[in-house]
Amino acid sequence: MRTFPLAALAGAALLLAACGTQTPAARGDGDRRCPSASPLPPGAAGLSEGGVRITSFAAAAAAGGGCPASEAAATYEVTNDSGTPMTYTVALGFRSASGGAVDVVTQTVAGVRPGQTVRRTVRPNRLPSAAPAVTGAEISKVRSVPAAEAPSQGGPCPRSGVRVYADQGDAAMGLRVVGLHLENCSTGVYRLDGYPELQLLDEKHAPVTGVRVQHGGAGISSGTGADAPPVPLALKPGEAARATLTWRNTTGFGDPVNAPYVRVHARPGAAPVTVTPELDLGTTGRLGVGAWQRADAGTP
Repeated sequence: MRTFPLAALAGAALLLAACGTQTPAARGDGDRRCPSASPLPPGAAGLSEGGVRITSFAAAAAAGGGCPASEAAATYEVTNDSGTPMTYTVALGFRSASGGAVDVVTQTVAGVRPGQTVRRTVRPNRLPSAAPAVTGAEISKVRSVPAAEAPSQGGPCPRSGVRVYADQGDAAMGLRVVGLHLENCSTGVYRLDGYPELQLLDEKHAPVTGVRVQHGGAGISSGTGADAPPVPLALKPGEAARATLTWRNTTGFGDPVNAPYVRVHARPGAAPVTVTPELDLGTTGRLGVGAWQRADAGTP
């Protein structure tokens, strides 16, 4: 997740509180007016990133004066400036008057065409009664992948006949472990034998160099599941396989490497799928990948 200096975050929250508070809007029934969202200045810190811009914010309002109660809400726009359809994952953070985080809501905006602008409105999740009032919003993180390479966990079966996605992974003491998952959603048998092919990409989708992708987790950590030997798999419809990514974020001399995206080819010649495991490789220069293994029944 992209981080901002505390001063910038506080500035963004204060700006939203000042510029994004509700303003009266006519309801069309006499002189009665109810709160509505206020537009936000386009250049404000924390409001624009990766083709996404928060355009307005409305604070929650209690019922009164003939107006119904309303929830806090932020409206944002996604504009695709690239030459290919893209799918965006947008995380918006809602903040209190002090600048503290209250909630983060993530939405997926699929299949945005080149040059197209799509608008969405997002509200905080149901919060405990003791939670502070939401007075502002900011963009926490934006990730985008080509729509044709977007990962899939459900819905219509992709043309490739398989769904490929990455899980949320585990992190402890600098060790990272993320699972790559493949499900055969076709009507035939899908065969795997070996390791997925990986290409690491930076935030601008450019290839990352200087990182060695090794088979297995030797020298990284044992017990991650990445060291099982490859075996031929013949996945029937509905069956699944799993491969493991493992790395450490140890930082020493040199510049740390971050690769949010990984383009995955499940087998040679397979259509690529771009996942976002958020590789924070430190200065290790190494990523381990395990061979495809049959997923046990009930494996997430």
